[in-house]
Amino acid sequence: MKILLVRPPRIKQAITLSNFMFSEPLGLEMIYGVYKESNQVEIFDMMIEEESLTLKIKEYKPEYVGVTSLCIDVTKVIELCREVKLFNRNIVTFVGGTQAYLSPESFFSEYIDGVFNYTNKKNLVEFMNNEVNIAGVYQKKNDFKENFKKIRNEYILPDRESTKKYREHYSYFGYKPAAIMEFGLGCEKACSFCLRWRIEGHKEVLIDESLTRMDLLSIKEDTIMFIDNDFLGSREKIIKFLEIVKDIRIEKNYIIYGSVSGVLENEDLLRKLKEIGLKAILIGYETFSDEELKIYNKNVTVKDNLRAAEVLKNLKLDVWASFMAHPDWDKNDFKKFRRYIKSLNPEIASINPLTPFPDLPIYEEYKDRLLFPKDDYEKWSFGQLVVKPSKISLRMYYFQLLLTYFYLNLAINKNTEMIKKYGVKNIFRIIRGTFQGFTKYLKLIVNN
Repeated sequence: MKILLVRPPRIKQAITLSNFMFSEPLGLEMIYGVYKESNQVEIFDMMIEEESLTLKIKEYKPEYVGVTSLCIDVTKVIELCREVKLFNRNIVTFVGGTQAYLSPESFFSEYIDGVFNYTNKKNLVEFMNNEVNIAGVYQKKNDFKENFKKIRNEYILPDRESTKKYREHYSYFGYKPAAIMEFGLGCEKACSFCLRWRIEGHKEVLIDESLTRMDLLSIKEDTIMFIDNDFLGSREKIIKFLEIVKDIRIEKNYIIYGSVSGVLENEDLLRKLKEIGLKAILIGYETFSDEELKIYNKNVTVKDNLRAAEVLKNLKLDVWASFMAHPDWDKNDFKKFRRYIKSLNPEIASINPLTPFPDLPIYEEYKDRLLFPKDDYEKWSFGQLVVKPSKISLRMYYFQLLLTYFYLNLAINKNTEMIKKYGVKNIFRIIRGTFQGFTKYLKLIVNN
């Protein structure tokens, strides 16, 4: 069989962090690793490619086309599958990814033959064998009926050679090229705004150690970004990673997601992580308000955030801090936030409006204030406001976001230090991403 695996292009109007964090399509690399044993497989990354999907199909002549998805990609994914079917209705189309896990019914379309609610080696092979009732797969020939119990995705060793021609493009902020991988699946924090624990589970489990070792040894890039929701979830986890790296004797730059509580509880282990190559930590401080931290189920306080910032400063680790603008903020709240972020003093900071996705507990609180229906998928990008502000107008809210965006990039984000660390070329790419975000917010102000 000839199989083409596709990542959709960016949604141009969406405001996301993809301008700064452009990672490899890890899920497609895993599927490639399963299918390459008995098939001819190729990955087509449309975030990089300029060629149309139709031209690619005409050249490659696949019998199967699989497309991955994020929550904002539904319309584009269906359009791509329609494009495939218009070219050759006999090509089998299938879809997977985040949105297919959370809301598989989004893809119940005449242009899609299979929707992978979850993936594992077994159902991937069964789908290629044209079996009828496959656990984890909604099939058009079965009228997309559900005949299985929902479970989690299997972590499969990714084949990173599958994206060899694209790898120079994959990056995390100034680190380019950079690979991504996971060490542990799931998150016990269960923040009310976060989709990750809904996808990977509320209980964190480490990926099989042999897979981790093979994956680490297969990565050629100097930098690895760990996409675990909280790399600092437990001391046992950190200690195990330190043991593995020491045993296989690799030297890399590491970037991690970490929690405030993880920083405060593991200062000694963070020091050891730095010794083996930890360069930066992405941390969600979220807000200046203890009340909002409770709403978000963060289980920390504003004082804890400030203490964690001091710990990371003393360790001389780069801090990439993320925040959420609550829809109930007024102009004074935005001012408080700007003062607060200055006291935290991260190397890089980003802010996005609170986005209560339909699959999360927090959705019920805001569903009567939504500006867009939940099936207007491209609006749910974390960058665009989806909840009507309660204290200021929508236009003023976007103006305050834009003002804050300016403040972060001019007063907080340390571009001169980044130039020294990452080089002018990478900084130019980040500035371009910043400008794109600025213009999108400016359009939202004008249009509202």
